Amino acid sequence: MAEAMAKDIFGTSIFIDSVGIRNEMGDVNPFTVAVMEEKGIDLTGHTPKNFETLNDNSFDLVITLSPEAHHRALDLTRFYSTEVEYWPTMDPTKERGNRENIMSAFRSVRDYLEGKIKNRLCV
Repeated sequence: MAEAMAKDIFGTSIFIDSVGIRNEMGDVNPFTVAVMEEKGIDLTGHTPKNFETLNDNSFDLVITLSPEAHHRALDLTRFYSTEVEYWPTMDPTKERGNRENIMSAFRSVRDYLEGKIKNRLCV
């Protein structure tokens, strides 16, 4: 979500990439696709990546969303002049209940990340 929103806001004016900590890769979570579609962002062709598939390590800023990702990013950037920032973010895939409860959790994460991106990266 964060990568897609940042790219939607900034286009190609800055380089943005995103990886997760899980090794399994595949399709984007359908709830993620649905809540991003509500914002006019199409994720149907997106393929999630993980740290093992990261091709670049020359980032000025790395933003992490979970404690595990934060520790991993700190480890990977320890020899570089890279700022690493942690934005504690709930994992909406842990939400249980009916479809609307789950969609609400995904919307909350989407809206939280959108606000953080705009506050942190827009000048």
